Amino acid sequence: MARVLEDEMFNYFTQLNEAEKRSVVQMLKTFLKGRQQDSGRISIEQYNKEIDEAMEEVKRGETYSHEEVVKWQRSGIGKKKSDLD
Repeated sequence: MARVLEDEMFNYFTQLNEAEKRSVVQMLKTFLKGRQQDSGRISIEQYNKEIDEAMEEVKRGETYSHEEVVKWQRSGIGKKKSDLD
């Protein structure tokens, strides 16, 4: 399947004029550059690991009640200094 797609891409690419080819190459570079940048996303493996760790914390009773979280938030803990000014 991949070979068919590559052949199709090559067929279309060879039909382009030089300006169009440069444009397509630039577009491909942009795609690849975007892939290299850290998007802030984590892998599914990391996501699952964090879920498992959180579930273990809950099993150990390492949780906060809603009231504790509201009190914590209202006290300004966790806020940026600029948010408190």
